[in-house]
Amino acid sequence: MDHRQDARREVSEFLTTRRARITPDQVGLPTTGTRRVPGLRRSEVASLAGLSVEYYARLERGHIAGASSGVLESLAKALQLDETERTHLYDLARAADGIPASGRPRRRSPGKAASRLSLQWALEAITEGVAFVRDSHQNLLATNTLGRAFYSPVIGDGGRTPNLARFQFLDPASRDFYPDWDLFAEMCVGIMRAEAGRDPHDRELQDLVGELSTQSETFRQLWADHNVRTHGTGTKRFHHPVVGELTFAYEELAITAEPGLVLLVYTAEPGSPSAERLRLLASWAATADTTAPR
Repeated sequence: MDHRQDARREVSEFLTTRRARITPDQVGLPTTGTRRVPGLRRSEVASLAGLSVEYYARLERGHIAGASSGVLESLAKALQLDETERTHLYDLARAADGIPASGRPRRRSPGKAASRLSLQWALEAITEGVAFVRDSHQNLLATNTLGRAFYSPVIGDGGRTPNLARFQFLDPASRDFYPDWDLFAEMCVGIMRAEAGRDPHDRELQDLVGELSTQSETFRQLWADHNVRTHGTGTKRFHHPVVGELTFAYEELAITAEPGLVLLVYTAEPGSPSAERLRLLASWAATADTTAPR
């Protein structure tokens, strides 16, 4: 596999899809005449970015190695990239320059990191919310007690580490668990896309993308869109098989000692129906735990 060719294709498809989504109206250009392409023409992006048409065409063919930060910033402004997309563009450029990890500390084995006792204690100390550790491949590495009960449809009885992306796209149960399934699908792929830009030589992530692309038409279409996003914070709806609908606020926290791993905490608004259902889930989890064989 030619990594340079793959990297050029990633850059080309990202810039092309960003250009296609911007209308002339959005950048104050006239819309008269027949337009053969969706969005802006290459010449229009070049003009907005202050670049020659020939140089922009070269960039859009994927030859971004050596592009200065000034050029990248001009491109980001011309294409109206948001902060996540701008970071993704810089990641792609660094990868083209042969710096895929962008100074990232080397990662240790995620499984060993997540099994560290102090991290597990920290998870278990969170008793009124769902807390779990996820890696960059969407593997669910560790949970607190409430998290195990909440994610029981994902964890199941299998011996393999549960993977949120596989559950999303390959398990029919995800359609019930995620009432806003389409939104969750877009979020999942956008987060994976951003991660792939940060480390394009991540073989495990490449294998996961290949597996999902082969088995899920929806994943394949979303991956081709080249949309990127970060998680951060927000609200999500779930439908749990034991307690019904839950609406959670979520916060994503980087685990400083383990680059690439994040801690997510889901909490319900105090006094809300979701908070009451979360207490019911905690009671169910405690009962299930005491009746489990030892």
